[in-house]
Amino acid sequence: MSRILLLLFVVAVIAVVVLGVVMVVRSHAARTSVADNPREILKRRYAAGEIDEDEYLRRMSGLSQDW
Repeated sequence: MSRILLLLFVVAVIAVVVLGVVMVVRSHAARTSVADNPREILKRRYAAGEIDEDEYLRRMSGLSQDW
């Protein structure tokens, strides 16, 4: 009987670890896709003072155009 309980405990621990890893990977992927968005990059650069307003607006309008 104790072997069955031990086996169930090990399976439960493995399941929790796998679910945790999946959640972390999905969370990281979601943050990465937003962070790599060109508009978000421009917003960050403008907020940090790396580019001025004219450059920001010019580049944003370039991203809005259909090529």
